[in-house]
Amino acid sequence: MVRFPLSLRLCVLSLFASTSALAQAPSPQPAPVVKRMAVPEAHQGAASDGTFAYAIDNDRIGKYRLSDGAKVDQWQGERRLFPHMNSCTVVDSKLYCAASNYPAVPQTSAIEIFSTSPLKHDGTVSLGFGPGSLTVIDRHDGKWWAVFANYAGKGGEPGRDYRYTMLARMDDHFRIEQTWAFPKDVLARMAPMSCSGLSWGPDGLIYATGHDRPEVYAMRLPEAGSQLELVGTLGIATPGQAIDWDPKAPRRLWSIARDRSEMVASDMPEVLASRP
Repeated sequence: MVRFPLSLRLCVLSLFASTSALAQAPSPQPAPVVKRMAVPEAHQGAASDGTFAYAIDNDRIGKYRLSDGAKVDQWQGERRLFPHMNSCTVVDSKLYCAASNYPAVPQTSAIEIFSTSPLKHDGTVSLGFGPGSLTVIDRHDGKWWAVFANYAGKGGEPGRDYRYTMLARMDDHFRIEQTWAFPKDVLARMAPMSCSGLSWGPDGLIYATGHDRPEVYAMRLPEAGSQLELVGTLGIATPGQAIDWDPKAPRRLWSIARDRSEMVASDMPEVLASRP
């Protein structure tokens, strides 16, 4: 039997202990909730164009008017074709949604595109096999941004766990240009699952959520290297899942409470983003 030096064993134990302590730390106080909408499709995420909100489920979408909460349109797909839609965003009257075959493996992904008026499926961009399951698609600064999630257990592939989750910048043809790893402190909070939601904020920071903690992680691209930098952790009244900033209400973030089938709008505090 191989015997590792005592110093190395102590270092590994210390790392495990610090990771465990970080994972068990309490979440910050939640940001104020300004609107709740009870909707049956609120199972995977929410998106907003400032006038309407879209509740996302694996194979269905509901469109709701923000002024009165009325349902104005809906779409239902075949589950065999849409096994797992996740995060969506509205760009130029189109709803772009990240989709995958989760929890099946090998992992495959696609971007599903919908017109918003009327709400109907317009097309698919197949990404096929990739570096994880696509959970996020967002548009920022003339580029597409995607998250490829990896998991420890259900939906994961051998040799890759949650630590291999990555943010990718893509061109207009959805080809990957650059990728970044998530900070280890953020990954420890997401484990054993992964990043379920991410949206570029109005302040130029990247805001991400995990699968089940009531937290939003504010991050930025690094000046050098390949790992995102954690700026701060904010509390939110909903447990993870996909998010989207409201383009017409500053600092308003849409999320879901899947246990109550609600879309929730929270007014998030500012985050100090100065570099040391």
